[in-house]
Amino acid sequence: MKLSLGFSPCPNDTFIFDALVNHKIDTEGFAFNVVLEDVQTLNEWAKEGRLDISKISYGVLPLVLEEYIVLNSGGALGKGVGPLLITKQVNQFQAPGSRLQTASIAVPGENTTAHMLFSLAFPEAKNKTFMVFNEIEEAVLSGKVDAGVIIHENRFTYREKGLHKIMDLGGYWEETIKVPIPLGGIVAKRSTDPAVQRKIDSLIKKSLAYAFDHYPELTDYVRKHSQEMNESVMRQHIDLYVNNYSVDLGEDGKKAVKKLLEVYQQLNPSHLFSDVNIFIE
Repeated sequence: MKLSLGFSPCPNDTFIFDALVNHKIDTEGFAFNVVLEDVQTLNEWAKEGRLDISKISYGVLPLVLEEYIVLNSGGALGKGVGPLLITKQVNQFQAPGSRLQTASIAVPGENTTAHMLFSLAFPEAKNKTFMVFNEIEEAVLSGKVDAGVIIHENRFTYREKGLHKIMDLGGYWEETIKVPIPLGGIVAKRSTDPAVQRKIDSLIKKSLAYAFDHYPELTDYVRKHSQEMNESVMRQHIDLYVNNYSVDLGEDGKKAVKKLLEVYQQLNPSHLFSDVNIFIE
C-alpha cells in the first residue's frame, strides 16, 4: 500500500522518518511518496487535504480536524522548546510589550503554533508579516521588520548574529497554561482505515527507535536536508525537539494538545470545532 507522506527537512523530522522512508526497518508492505516542505507549506496543504499523512503545526490543527486525526508518534512537544521573540534594537523593547502594539513583527506562518503563542502573549500586536521561518533573522537584521518570532535552528544562532531576545514565548506558554508546548504533530486522513492509521503510527515509532539506537550518529539523510547546519547545531536541534513525546504523546501530551485547542478557541471565538475524536484510538 502506498501513501503520501509530508514532513519538513529539519533535522528532527528527518531523524524521525529516515529509517521509515529509506527502508532501514521493515515497512510491512507500506511504501511512501515522500515530500519535504517547510511546515507552513505543509499546513496549507493540510487545509486542502492534500497528503495522506503529514507533519503540521499544532496551530493549524483546529482548521483541519474534520479531515485529519492526530497520531501518537513523530511529533514535537516539550518544555523549553518554544519560539523566541527577538530583535536587533533591544533598547526599544526594554519593557516587554512597550512598542509591540505598533512594531512590525515577522512571524513564521499564520497557522503555526508560533503565531498562536505570540498572539497569546501579545494580543495587541497587529502589524505582522508572515514569512518562511528561515527568512526571519535576515528580515530583522536588515531592518525590514522591528522584531521576529524564530523557531527551529535559529534558536541556536541568533545571538552570534547580534540579535537579542525579547521574550521566550514557549516559557510564557508554560508559565501561563501549565502544560508542555505542542509545536508540531503528525496527522493522518480520517478516511484512512483505522487499522492502517495504527500501523503507520507503529512504524513511525519503530523508525524513531532505530534512529535512537544509532544516535549520536548523523545519517546522510539528515545531513543532506539540514540546510547547511553544522553537526553541533543538527544535534542540538534533535536533542531539543525529539523526546519522549515524539515516541508517544501519552496523557500529558494529549492534555497539552487539548489545551492548545482551548486557547485557539479563546483567541478565535467565532471558530466552532467539529465534534470528532482528536487522537487515534
